[in-house]
Amino acid sequence: MLNGFKILTVTHRQTSLQHIEKFVVTHSDETVLRARLEALKAEFGLAEMMYLATCNRVMFLFYSETVSPPNFQSNFFQHINPSLSEHFITENVTLYEGRAAAEHLYRVASSIDSLVVGEREILRQLREAYDRCQQWSLTADHLRIAMQGAVVAAKEVYTETRLGDKPVSVVSLAIRELLKTKLPNSTRILMVGAGQTNILVAKFLAKNGFQNVTVFNRTLERAQRIAISLNGRAFGFDELADYKEGFDCLIVCTGATKAVVDNQLYIKILAGETGKKVIIDLSVPNNVCKEVVANHNVHFIEIEGLRALAQENRSFREQEVTVANELLDLHLAEFVAAVRNRRIERALHQVPAEMKAVKEYAMNKVFKKEIDVLDDSARELLERMMDFMEKKCTGIPIKVAKEALAKPTSVFA
Repeated sequence: MLNGFKILTVTHRQTSLQHIEKFVVTHSDETVLRARLEALKAEFGLAEMMYLATCNRVMFLFYSETVSPPNFQSNFFQHINPSLSEHFITENVTLYEGRAAAEHLYRVASSIDSLVVGEREILRQLREAYDRCQQWSLTADHLRIAMQGAVVAAKEVYTETRLGDKPVSVVSLAIRELLKTKLPNSTRILMVGAGQTNILVAKFLAKNGFQNVTVFNRTLERAQRIAISLNGRAFGFDELADYKEGFDCLIVCTGATKAVVDNQLYIKILAGETGKKVIIDLSVPNNVCKEVVANHNVHFIEIEGLRALAQENRSFREQEVTVANELLDLHLAEFVAAVRNRRIERALHQVPAEMKAVKEYAMNKVFKKEIDVLDDSARELLERMMDFMEKKCTGIPIKVAKEALAKPTSVFA
């Protein structure tokens, strides 16, 4: 019953994030993406298809009742990226079929298979990917039922377990520590560095309403990108020593292998202020020298302490996976029943038309001569009897099927 469901996927569990990019369907805009997906669907004779691409996952969910040929994975991804070798594809791609495909979809939706277990962003991404493919007529009944079930299951996992409790991202933990200080949203924040870590920091700052942010970076253009996202200001790193407006919070993360904020620079950017400052150093090694922490009135948040807490929280979330899997097993059984029921419903949809065709054939072909000799009254009675029998005979299998569908099942087929 589930054999038509298949998933081709490349994830962080199998390969590096750099390799995942090679499996993405490249496109300049939505129109091009739609055309490429439609071409894929047609080329491989897929009845339904959905495509999801994130920073750590590429996934194709599709429905096809034809048996996949041995070289299906290679042909499929070489159609997307001709430069990929068969060996490279085999090493990095996983194919799930039938029950395994449904189980994988549910685990993805529930974030059990995520790089950061318990993060809910994947459910939003999955729903958006489905909505887009549904709007483009790439999906139909089977994937609709699969996605509906996965979303319901994921919501229950998030509600009934503590899978999402306790942050496991160092950046999210750092922002949580910042929020504990009760600094207002008007807090003056200086950010030194504009790499990937501080880009993520900026997203958390924006989410929590901080907007008074000034960014310093060796490459001004990168500083400007972060500043724009926060309606802030951007300067080159060499201008930091001349900054005279003071600050309440200093966030530092650069690729430097030694301290970039020494005691002398710190005194300059203090601009004569004596109040307690919050310093968040997310660099390895630390970019704020120890002398600053020892000599000044600061609340210091550094990456090593956050890492230990992140690992502790990650272990906690992993324990909740067992509970989540038990919930998913129940929902997967319901999914099997939903697929079975829909298959029967589609089959029963043909019953009225078939019964009508039988009646018409009987009256116009098989018994036509006998009916033609009847008077009008007899012919009218016969037609009413046949209409009655048609309705009753149509209703019997539908009634029996509904009673059968009402019975629960937990057997995968």
